[in-house]
Amino acid sequence: MKYYKPLLREGCFTRYNVVKMSGNQNTASSIIRNYLKKGYIQSVKRNLYVAVNLIDDEPVVNRYVIASSLTDNAYISHHTALEYYGYANQVFYDVYVSSEKRFHDFEFGGYTYRYVMPRLDIGVVKKPDGVKVTDLERTIIDSINDLEKIGGLEELLRCLEIIPYVDEAKLLMYLKCYNKQILFQKTGYILEHFKDSLKLSDDFFKTCAAMIAKSVRYLYRGLDKDNATYNKRWRLIVPTNLMAIISEGVGEFAWLR
Repeated sequence: MKYYKPLLREGCFTRYNVVKMSGNQNTASSIIRNYLKKGYIQSVKRNLYVAVNLIDDEPVVNRYVIASSLTDNAYISHHTALEYYGYANQVFYDVYVSSEKRFHDFEFGGYTYRYVMPRLDIGVVKKPDGVKVTDLERTIIDSINDLEKIGGLEELLRCLEIIPYVDEAKLLMYLKCYNKQILFQKTGYILEHFKDSLKLSDDFFKTCAAMIAKSVRYLYRGLDKDNATYNKRWRLIVPTNLMAIISEGVGEFAWLR
């Protein structure tokens, strides 16, 4: 068990890390094979391993750390980021991971790690525990843009109910980086319902409204036309009572954009 404690400190590691510890590639290969067989470590995916707590046989790091270790620039986003921050209404078994380097979706430890193509190259922070995650404001904009990666409109609304404050300057910065008129429309409309709780100013919504297109769009694909209405300010076809969705839901498949 000479290398077990150093690997325990690493938590999540690659073969290269073991080579650096042992000083020899053949020795590293032997250590990995031996430790896998004895249950000291587990294979997450090719060339990525996690140390195991010998008391409960569970990985010593959580899914957020594992996700952040999948590539050199991997970070958690969307619903997974909200789970990390403690603002998710539900815990999902999908872990959304953005990275410049692609990887195939895979399962480990009861979770499915799903690749997300990065939309922006800013707004990622590294936390003291080693987790790399989109900041709260980018997480919100990403989630409004990709409702399917937040679990749908209902889950998004429930998450927004929990969040106590956001930096509106950052929200606008990310909206401008996306440069999508429909995203200004959707963001303005949705966040207007949380104006007081998120402490958003009138100027924030004026800026969003000034950036929207003239064309009328649907808030999400699959919206029941019999229970929809036209919102003139945001030029959106929206649910008749958005906040009622929290208690009543939006129906099957309605979370798809």
